[in-house]
Amino acid sequence: MKRFDRLLVIIPVLILLTIAAADTALTRKKDTARQYLVDANRIEQSIMRGETPSPDDFPSVTAITAYDGSSAFYSSGSEYLIREINGTIYRIDYEDTHDEKNNKAIVIINSTLLALLAVIMTVLIYIRQNVLRQFTHLRDVPYQLAKGNLSEPLKENKSRYFGKFVWGLDMLRGELERSKSTGLERVRKEKTLLLSLSHDIKTPLAAIKLYSKGLSKGLFTTPEKQSEAAVNIGTKADEIESYLGKIIESLNTDFMSFEVNVTDFYLSDVIDRITVYYKDKLSVTGTSLSVADYSDCMISGDPDRLEEALQNVFENAIKYGDGRLVSLSFSEEEDCRLVTVSNTGCTLPEYELDHVFDSFWRGSNAGKNQGSGLGLYICQRLMHEMGGDIFAQIDNDMMRVTLVCRKCS
Repeated sequence: MKRFDRLLVIIPVLILLTIAAADTALTRKKDTARQYLVDANRIEQSIMRGETPSPDDFPSVTAITAYDGSSAFYSSGSEYLIREINGTIYRIDYEDTHDEKNNKAIVIINSTLLALLAVIMTVLIYIRQNVLRQFTHLRDVPYQLAKGNLSEPLKENKSRYFGKFVWGLDMLRGELERSKSTGLERVRKEKTLLLSLSHDIKTPLAAIKLYSKGLSKGLFTTPEKQSEAAVNIGTKADEIESYLGKIIESLNTDFMSFEVNVTDFYLSDVIDRITVYYKDKLSVTGTSLSVADYSDCMISGDPDRLEEALQNVFENAIKYGDGRLVSLSFSEEEDCRLVTVSNTGCTLPEYELDHVFDSFWRGSNAGKNQGSGLGLYICQRLMHEMGGDIFAQIDNDMMRVTLVCRKCS
């Protein structure tokens, strides 16, 4: 902000210096190139040669009068020069049009530059008050969010430039706060469960150790006692297995929650945004993007979540394709519109296709590509929440992922 304030001082100073320089240059030109002086010298030379010059031949001269002894000769009706030529005094009347032109030029230049200064200063002050000042208030928000200061809501901002931005940041803050709270609650529940189960496992485990120790030392002398000990060991092992089952079940429960606002929207609203974004992105890498023609229709779902699902599929196509082609095609099936994203260069084995929508699963073709194995899992969850579906298929070297969107009834 301080640098911008210095700019508010520097720009007026520069424009005022420009005005001063222009005025000085025009004034100097006026002083050194007056037309009437040139015309007076030409008249004097003409008379000395015995000619009778006419005022019409000189642009700045209005009259040439020889002195006749009259007192009116020196009257000040207009601007004039007195010259003695060949022993006779002449009065040369003139109009200094150059002064008028210079004065007009100075007025025009000064007025133009001052008007330009006023416009520039108005724009800069407007930017300072409505953009930079608002931005200064928001510059620490991402830093505070990164530090985890999520509890304090952002103040409402009615700025036409930052109102929606602040609203979006506050939504992000709320979402981060909910995620943090959910994560902490999940950790607490998992820790409580593990502590409880570990305590419960100790009892059957101690019994198993006791029975096995008795068998090893021959404390159970009869076959009936030995059989009873073996049965008890099996029973306690089953009990431990049931506890392990609870742990596995807890780990397999959904660890992500999705807020989906189902509404009716035009498919083109989402496809247009996706197309514009990935045309620019793929043009940088030289990958061709093919978008098939389609007839627009009303879709039932969440447009933002459908866009998120398509973005995940596109990112997979870019990451695991060969960079030659990514295509977007459309088809109909009963009351659904199918949107298919395809990419060339698929190297995923077909026997792994059934696992692509599993959480934290990554195919053997992942290589050194960074990822969490959650992209397609999230897509599946989102599509199911919107009443749709998603499936994948491999066609030669083409990977095709199809989103099934339910049309409005």
